[in-house]
Amino acid sequence: MALQQRGERLRALGAQYITGRHTPVCQSIFKDRVLEIIQFLIDFILHIDKHLEAFVVAYGPWVYALLFIIVFVETGVVVMPFLPGDSLMFIVGALCGAGYMSYPLAVVVLLAAAILGDQSNYTIGRYLGPKVFQWEDSRWFNRKAFDQAHNFYERYGGVTIILARFMPFIRTFAPFVAGVAHMSRAKFSLFNVVGAVLWVVGISAAGYFFGNMEWVKNNLEKIIWGLILVPGLIAIFGAWRAGKAEKARAA
Repeated sequence: MALQQRGERLRALGAQYITGRHTPVCQSIFKDRVLEIIQFLIDFILHIDKHLEAFVVAYGPWVYALLFIIVFVETGVVVMPFLPGDSLMFIVGALCGAGYMSYPLAVVVLLAAAILGDQSNYTIGRYLGPKVFQWEDSRWFNRKAFDQAHNFYERYGGVTIILARFMPFIRTFAPFVAGVAHMSRAKFSLFNVVGAVLWVVGISAAGYFFGNMEWVKNNLEKIIWGLILVPGLIAIFGAWRAGKAEKARAA
């Protein structure tokens, strides 16, 4: 009976396609799927502790593969800055502290993902750089802009790469821009490793030691929001100050 109903549904969809009435159906299905994905991502980020704990219980050691994929994609794919980073590190530390996972193994996996992700992002930017800055008529993507970006990253690139680790969205774009600006590969690699160690160990250790306290558990959603918003606000304020200082120098 189920197969028969499925066959009838497929024939109905086929008829809609043939008669040209498939577009609203397809659009409706696609819209519903997109909304479901967005809702799941929001829920996953805000309740990552519950989702990750459930995954550990259901799949055991495969959680380490999941952690690697999330962190690598967030740091290594420039179009995925919305994936959880800081909150993930904190929750992983808390789960390790509660005995669900091995802390040393989790740190090694997260470090590998963070370092390789940034290195991949840098390489993509370095490859695209010459193509991006070849438009001499462009206001932003010209040789002068390239030289300015290159000089900035040669002078402040190390500090930028390290601090960007603690700032959502910015940590996804910083290594890409460093590659575009042709920051020295050796210098980038050094600060990439330093930043990854400070980021992974620092936040996961905080989760390990404090994540299972009753007050933290009761206010975890607020803490996650804080980990998302506070670094972003600091970055916006810093950019505003830098822009103001640049205008003052130009005047």
